[in-house]
Amino acid sequence: MARITASVYTSHVPAIGAALDLGKANEPYWQKVFSGYNFSKQWMKDHRPDVIFLVYNDHATAFSLEMIPTFAIGTAAEYAPADEGWGPRPVPKVVGHPVLASHIAQSVIQDDFDLTIVNRMDVDHGLTVPLSLMCGTQDPATGAWPCPVIPFAVNVVQYPVPSGRRCFMLGQAIRRAVQRFDEPLNVHIWGTGGMSHQLQGPRAGLINREWDNQFLDELIASPAQLAQRPHVDYVREAGSEGIELVMWLIARGAMADVAGGPAPRVAHRFYHVPASNTAVGHLILEEQS
Repeated sequence: MARITASVYTSHVPAIGAALDLGKANEPYWQKVFSGYNFSKQWMKDHRPDVIFLVYNDHATAFSLEMIPTFAIGTAAEYAPADEGWGPRPVPKVVGHPVLASHIAQSVIQDDFDLTIVNRMDVDHGLTVPLSLMCGTQDPATGAWPCPVIPFAVNVVQYPVPSGRRCFMLGQAIRRAVQRFDEPLNVHIWGTGGMSHQLQGPRAGLINREWDNQFLDELIASPAQLAQRPHVDYVREAGSEGIELVMWLIARGAMADVAGGPAPRVAHRFYHVPASNTAVGHLILEEQS
């Protein structure tokens, strides 16, 4: 059967993608950000998965206010980088895994979660920035990302948005779906977005270091308790865009300890302020046998 062997958590700040694309990664400001991913890029080479299930939020490129799915799974064979107003990022197209994606959709929907199935969409910085941070710009030998990716878009842009509890339970359903797939695939699940930030209003520029680090602590040690936090906590403590952190709970819910297995090993943890107008958080958890 397929199995989830690790979960990865990272911010997906659009300015990070711009810094990479414009050759600014070695500038002192950005060096501090990218230094936190030096370990991660080597870790990805040493623990290369067969498939990445990548949880992110679309930023009004694939979905507009005319249609807002709460949870949307990409089942296409490939996905082009989106034009977010200044042209697509100069990164490779994302190759999908339609067979596993369709299987997960079938399993999760039969497990009482409603998903929108998307057979065609472009993917924006929410998905491509995490790939750049973890994998480098691209594989120099092939000009491609190192493995297929299943995009999983979550609405955390327009209220109402899903609760942390719902996301955590969804992660558990995704784990069950992967385990029901009858090919021996090594799957990583990534939760992206966050951390504390607010882009508008009187609190624009808000960053709450204490909240962010407490969130990381609880995500590691007590995720079921963390999943019970109400939306108002995220908005009050982490800013209007801090609600993106519920997507991390999908990835955490897919880990073995939530289903009664051993606790994961913390392979890497990184936190840095600032990157553009937010903090950068990053975590790698490995499954233990």
